[in-house]
Amino acid sequence: MTRLRSIALFAAAALAIASPAIGADKDAGAEPFKTDALYKAFHGKEGIDRVVDTLLDLSVADPRISDIFKGQDIAHLRQMLDEQVCYLLAGPCTYTGKNMKEVHKDLGIQQTDFNALVENLQKAMDKEGVPFRDQNRLLAKLAPMERVVVQRSGAPKLLQP
Repeated sequence: MTRLRSIALFAAAALAIASPAIGADKDAGAEPFKTDALYKAFHGKEGIDRVVDTLLDLSVADPRISDIFKGQDIAHLRQMLDEQVCYLLAGPCTYTGKNMKEVHKDLGIQQTDFNALVENLQKAMDKEGVPFRDQNRLLAKLAPMERVVVQRSGAPKLLQP
């Protein structure tokens, strides 16, 4: 089993057992970690910035999901992702963005799109040298968001520029 496949299975298992709660980040239950150990494992704010930069660069160039990013304010998205990841990793950040359901409601994101983004996040964390165990801990924290990001019924909606 490949490393990416094992992480995807881990994330799926986390989805099955995660329970949604309302978190301070206005999300599907993502509360920050209790200590800043993961913040340090991600090399602090600069490391998080590099992970988010790589994630977005990979995703915008990824033919599987690049259409989702067309017409989007990538600079704003970058800022919101930086804030969100930093906040979740118990760094000195506050997430100022909207809730995940509202942000993603008209994007028509399907499960394959979500999976591609997770793969790109894994590559970005690898590039930053984040230990595998710590990558899995962040993925488990993010997993409940899948419930509100992925469109479950109906045909995918076309993106509006």
